[in-house]
Amino acid sequence: MRVAAQIKLSGSERSKLERFSKARNVPERLRERSRMILLAADGLENKEIAQCLGQDPGKVGRWRRRYAEQGLPGIVKDKTRPGRIEPISAAKKSRIIKLTVGSKPDGSTHWSRATMAREVGVSPSSVGRVWAAHGLKPHRVKTFKLSNDRNFEEKLENIVGLYLSPPEHAVVLSCDEKSQIQALDRTQPGLPLKKGRCQTMTHDYKRNGVTSLFAAMDIADGRIISKCMNRHRHQEWLKFLRHVAKSVPRDKQIHIICDNYATHKHAKVKAWQKRNPRFHLHFTPTSASWLNMVERFFRDITDKAIRRGVFRNVPDLTAAIEEYIKAHNSDPKPFIWTSTATDILEKVKRGRRKLNKMQSA
Repeated sequence: MRVAAQIKLSGSERSKLERFSKARNVPERLRERSRMILLAADGLENKEIAQCLGQDPGKVGRWRRRYAEQGLPGIVKDKTRPGRIEPISAAKKSRIIKLTVGSKPDGSTHWSRATMAREVGVSPSSVGRVWAAHGLKPHRVKTFKLSNDRNFEEKLENIVGLYLSPPEHAVVLSCDEKSQIQALDRTQPGLPLKKGRCQTMTHDYKRNGVTSLFAAMDIADGRIISKCMNRHRHQEWLKFLRHVAKSVPRDKQIHIICDNYATHKHAKVKAWQKRNPRFHLHFTPTSASWLNMVERFFRDITDKAIRRGVFRNVPDLTAAIEEYIKAHNSDPKPFIWTSTATDILEKVKRGRRKLNKMQSA
C-alpha cells in the first residue's frame, strides 16, 4: 500500500498556494491543485481531501506526490505528453495502394484493414486512412453487365431522349413487372423496435403463394399505375395495357418503356398495338434494365413495404402493395434523369475497352 507523501510548506509556499487557491486570474486546475496541497499540508489524508473537494482520491494522490517531488513547478504545469503519431511514409502508402488494387491476401478474395496492416506493418487505422484518402473500398463490390445489343446506341438515345425531352401531348410511362413476389409469413412473431434494440424477425419463413406487380411510372410526376395479377404471361400484360389505356386521357399518346421480355413482344401483343395506335413501345437494350426508371420504384417498394412484411396469404400481400402505392400516389415525386446519352456511351466505351483488355491478357 502506497503511503501518502508528507507535505511541509514554508511561509512563502503557503502564501503562494493560498493566493492561487482564491485568485480568479489563474486556471481552474491550478486553483484546485493548490487547495489539495494546502489541505494535505494541514495533515488530511487523500480520501478526506477528495471528500472535501469532490474529487477522486487517485487524482488527489497524484498531485500530492507531484508536489512532494517537484514543489510548486510540479503542479503549475502538466506533464508533457507525446505528440501526434508520426504519419506513415510515402513508400508504405504506395505499397498499401499497390497491394490493394493489384493483389489478394492468401486464402481470401480481398484485403481487410487487419490483413493489410499485418502485411505492411502499420495499424489498421492507418490502412483505413490511406484507403479513404484514395477512395479505395475493397470490402465492397458492385455488379455490372455491358450490353451486347447491336442496337444499343440507338435504343439508348431513344429512351434517354424520352426522359430528357418527352414529346408534347403524350405520356411517357416506364413499365415493368415485379414478378414472383412471395407472401412470406415468419415462423415466430418478431420483437418490436425499442430503445437500445432494433426490430427483429426470424430468419426462416413460410411461403404462402406469390403475386406479380405490373407497374407503369409516369416520368413527369412519378405517379404509379399498377395492377397485381397471379400470373405473368402475355395475357396479363395485355390486361395491364388495357388498364393503362383507361387510366390515361384519350387525347394523350402513350409511350411505354419496357424491357425485352418475351411477353412484351408476343404476336398477340403486337396485334393489339396495331389496333391501338396511340401506344408506342420502346424497348431497352438487352442487359440494360437499369435504363428503366421504374426499377427504382421497385427497389423502394421492396425496402419499405415487402421485405419486412408478414403476409399470411396473397390477398394480404396484395393489400400491402396497393396501400403503399396509394400512399405514394397521394404525394408522388418523380425520379429525375440527368445523364445524357453521350455521357453513358462514354462510360460504356471505357468499360468495354477495359473488359477487352482483361479478356485478351
